[in-house]
Amino acid sequence: MYVLIAEDERRLNKVVQRILEEEGHTVDAAYDGDEALAMAMDGTHDVIVLDVLMPGMTGIDVCQSLRRNKLDTPVLMLTALDSVDDRVKGLDAGADDYLPKPFAFQELLARIRALGRRKVQAREPDQLSLEDLKLDLRRRRAERAGKTIELSPKEFSLLEFLMRNEGRVVTRTQILDHLWGYDYATDSNLVDVYIAYLRRKIDKGHEHKLVRTVRGVGYALGD
Repeated sequence: MYVLIAEDERRLNKVVQRILEEEGHTVDAAYDGDEALAMAMDGTHDVIVLDVLMPGMTGIDVCQSLRRNKLDTPVLMLTALDSVDDRVKGLDAGADDYLPKPFAFQELLARIRALGRRKVQAREPDQLSLEDLKLDLRRRRAERAGKTIELSPKEFSLLEFLMRNEGRVVTRTQILDHLWGYDYATDSNLVDVYIAYLRRKIDKGHEHKLVRTVRGVGYALGD
């Protein structure tokens, strides 16, 4: 995902940047409200993380301006102000979620992923395709080279996740988070088991293999 983090506390901003980049996301950073608004106005980000109290425009000001300009990019508000009234102000300004400080980075990542999925669903196509592999999202059907592939619900979800990240390496942790929830045991071999299932169903009998392993990192679909 393409994430904008707007936080005037530079140390925290840098830490969040690093953690997001380690998860495979592309990150823009802003350190005040005016800079955040200027960067957000192009509408290319998948998720925007806004600190409420920033120099210049506040996070609430930025969010209100985005919504007035018909930009619907999901916004996560960060703030040390944790009263009900403060949360209501943020949500009334158009924020999609609210996370009080201090927060666990694991929870921040999970909320960003959830907001990112929401944006993807809003612009979701009816079908995904890669070479001769096709995924019909409405009918929940898959086929390769014109032949139907029988997939379990979890196998379908895994294939969809890989196809949405075509050519990009996704880690086992990212797959676990997406399919089984961010608090699932990270030492589980579920991912390897389901990747093996997909390989048998997607690649068996085809000269060109689509599912590939990136040793020590994770998996990818396509080159």
